[in-house]
Amino acid sequence: MMRYEALIHDIELSIEDGRIRGGQKLPSVREASERYGCSKSTVLRAYAELEKRHKLYSVPQSGYYAVTQKNAETPASASAGWNFASAAPDPEVFPYLDFQHCINKAIDRYRNHLFAYGTPQGLPSLLQVLSRHLAAYQVFAPPERITVTSGVQQALSILTHMPFPSGRRTVLVEQPTYTILLEMLSLFGAPVQGIARTAKGIDLDELETLFRTGDIKFFYTIPRFQNPLGASFGTETKKAIAALAKRYDVIVVEDDFLADLETDPKADPIHAYGASHVVYLKSYSKIVFPGLRVGVAVLPPGLQDVFSRYKRFTDIDSSMLSQAALEIYIQSGMFERRKRMISDTYRHRMLRLVRALDAGNDTQDVRHLRLEAGMHTHIELPPTLRSKTLIDRLAKKKIQLRDADACFLPSFPKRSLLQLSISQIADDRIDEGVAALFGEIARMRRI
Repeated sequence: MMRYEALIHDIELSIEDGRIRGGQKLPSVREASERYGCSKSTVLRAYAELEKRHKLYSVPQSGYYAVTQKNAETPASASAGWNFASAAPDPEVFPYLDFQHCINKAIDRYRNHLFAYGTPQGLPSLLQVLSRHLAAYQVFAPPERITVTSGVQQALSILTHMPFPSGRRTVLVEQPTYTILLEMLSLFGAPVQGIARTAKGIDLDELETLFRTGDIKFFYTIPRFQNPLGASFGTETKKAIAALAKRYDVIVVEDDFLADLETDPKADPIHAYGASHVVYLKSYSKIVFPGLRVGVAVLPPGLQDVFSRYKRFTDIDSSMLSQAALEIYIQSGMFERRKRMISDTYRHRMLRLVRALDAGNDTQDVRHLRLEAGMHTHIELPPTLRSKTLIDRLAKKKIQLRDADACFLPSFPKRSLLQLSISQIADDRIDEGVAALFGEIARMRRI
């Protein structure tokens, strides 16, 4: 065994048996070379290899740290039931120690700024990092066009309240769509209109008519891994939406909350085809954790000043500590490594779910999607099958599901949809859960 291989082996054993804990700083290159009696280049080679294996991560001007290892038994694998209902990330895999390290570093680095009022737009150094970070998603924006918000929900609230240059007032939403947005619009008494969206997309002719003749303030859409459908728009549809927005001077609010799960390098956002009429929203909650409460809004120049004024009177500024910690989390490379891990995990689960649906669905009138990535999908039931009855019967078997009724406007025709999320169910329980689902559907048909 070569010297650097022996060093790797010793460090891996120390991590596995707990002598080196997640988030703990490793000896410096000089200290390690003295401790192991080897050259600094050997230590650097070993550390680099361990970083590739996701055992360590490096922080510029700080050193090397152990990556937090996932608990072998999470509630998803230990539970006696099947949770297809929750779309929240699994708390058991949150990067607690890694992010704790980032918080500590943030306090050390920005101690003179974090505990005073910040700026409504966001921590200036984070805005610089985000400008470079968003370019990887084909969203090109200088720091002055980016605003950090307290989650995407705050951005949606501000956009709903603030006046737009067009003077229009109606919010156009896909049907079905994000439940909390619908509740927000109802609470605020905002005029709202719906347009049907299915697994195949939306009717672009109807969208054009609404843009041309309606009082549309903005069109809220989730082009990628839509909530609750799980489907995504193709490139031509995204280009068409951007062109219609520009032609009729309508703002598109693009919620790209699952951008980090994308596996197609050619799948660009609508913003890439029409930045002048697109507000791009991105969340970090699905990759880090929801409690971070950091969202990003990229705004056209005509909306930036008004948005900033409304935000200033909403919360003065978003959490500076969360912003500073996220900046370090991104710069250190921890975010990118975690994104790859989560994306690979969810893609594997989604492919397994689709295979299970293909194997279990032997009916003509129950339809399901064939996705290759994302965090959720749906099945569509025929009108003869009552979704709430099916959900109640499955709950008795400890299978948690939910329908999509709350994702529709009260005045819009509802479709009988069951949502299926893979974020909190273990791989080895997916097949059994899907088999039980279709078994119950078969029993209901015989009643």
